[in-house]
Amino acid sequence: MTDVTTARVNAILKAADVAATIAWYQAAGFELRDCEPNPDTPTWCELARDGLVLQFLGGDETPWEGDPNFTGCFYVHPPNGVDAVHAQVSGSISDDWGVEERPWGARELTLRDPNGYFITYTEPAHQANSLARPGD
Repeated sequence: MTDVTTARVNAILKAADVAATIAWYQAAGFELRDCEPNPDTPTWCELARDGLVLQFLGGDETPWEGDPNFTGCFYVHPPNGVDAVHAQVSGSISDDWGVEERPWGARELTLRDPNGYFITYTEPAHQANSLARPGD
C-alpha cells in the first residue's frame, strides 16, 4: 500500500480493464504494490514509480459513471532522466512522440495508458547534458 512518506503524487482513477492497466503500467516500469480481490480478476490496484502512486478502480467498484477520462497529464521527474525511462519502455509500450525538446526548455516523454491517461516524464533540457556520461 501507499507509503505516504515517499509518494509525491497520489491519484485514484477509473480503469476500463484493471488487468490490462496493470500490464501496461508494469511494462512502463511501475511496481504493482497490491491488487484486489485477486491477481486474476482485479477490480482495484495500486502501482508506483518515481514518487507517482496511482490506484485504479474498475468493474462495479467505481462510483464514476461513463468511460474513464482525464483532461490533463501527470508530470513525473524521473531521478535517472527522461532518456533512461525511454530506454526502459522502448519496445514494451507505444511512445507515440518519443523524447521531445519543448519550447519552454524541457525534455519530455509522454506516454498514453490504455485508459487514455497521460504520464509525462520531464526534465530541464540542460539536465540531459549533465546526465550524459563522458564519451556518450
